[in-house]
Amino acid sequence: MNQILGVKYLILFFFSIQLGVAQTLESKIDSLLQPIFQKDGPGGVFLVSKDCEPIYLKAFGKSNIELDVTMTPDNVFQIGSMTKQFTAIAIMMLEEQGKLNVNDPISKFIPDYPKGDNITIHHLLTHTSGIKDFTKMKSIMNIARKDMASKELVEFFMDEPVDFEPGEQYSYNNSGYVLLGYIIELVSGNTYEDFIETYIFEKLGMKNSRYSSDREVIKNRAYGYHKRTYGYVNKTNISYSIPFSSGALMSTANDMLKWQNAINDNELISEKTKEIIFRNYKLNSGELINYGYGWQLNETEGISTREHGGSIFGYKSMGVYVPDYDVYVVGFSNCDCNSPTKVTRDIVTLIIENLKKQT
Repeated sequence: MNQILGVKYLILFFFSIQLGVAQTLESKIDSLLQPIFQKDGPGGVFLVSKDCEPIYLKAFGKSNIELDVTMTPDNVFQIGSMTKQFTAIAIMMLEEQGKLNVNDPISKFIPDYPKGDNITIHHLLTHTSGIKDFTKMKSIMNIARKDMASKELVEFFMDEPVDFEPGEQYSYNNSGYVLLGYIIELVSGNTYEDFIETYIFEKLGMKNSRYSSDREVIKNRAYGYHKRTYGYVNKTNISYSIPFSSGALMSTANDMLKWQNAINDNELISEKTKEIIFRNYKLNSGELINYGYGWQLNETEGISTREHGGSIFGYKSMGVYVPDYDVYVVGFSNCDCNSPTKVTRDIVTLIIENLKKQT
């Protein structure tokens, strides 16, 4: 009997230690987030997963200030440039189907594109094409609210002079990812929106992810805000045909975990293709860049990370995956005044330090 009681107490002891560690970690993450997201202002949602399962999921602040609605973990956010992950994966899905190759020149799909014989899909994916980024053009606000077909959007910037020759430099470029979306449409016969919805969102059960809209009623939408010197204002309305395949998607923290898990489990692309995506590529000079296909490839605490952020009127987002520990951290904000980039990385650092102590 005493031996049985001893085993029970030992189990309870170890359980209490694990519970204490979890509570300490939770409180440390809370302490990072609470000063940024005030309870009466725009808020955020943050998720941390380990081995494909969430270990932290919390919401802060308001999803709608006017109606005094408290943020919940199920709120839907615009994810901005995190959209590029989906565009890159879609391109690689089409390559696996034999419908294109990353070394194809874009003139194969858009014959009249200037210097299209020298610019490849690879250049577009890695931001090394030299094409002018249309979001930096002064005339961008002339079309910001205009609904445009993808072909029209491409024609808006295609005759702009290039910033450099393909492969000479790395320069983050939204135009390149717009071209990728247009190529997806030309090759697949679907609109970009339908392709992502059908072959990614529906397949993975990402039921709360979609193409952005300011007109449609979207359940659990977190409303976007800007901060001015006199207070918060509603976000600027735009046509989402403009960010298109470079930044027009919406999602939730839980759906983004499904997305990350699907990549880990090769549900959309093969392991061989993943090796192509998550690789540091070289410029013509041989210099390495820290960008693969749709992900930035960095390090935290000496550990490799795959990450990407997003920023669009009224919203900011950030996601970081640590392959060595199978840790994923994703954060959303419904005010472009509160960037989740640094705090998401800080959470990753905290998690890595905690895991190192346990080994």
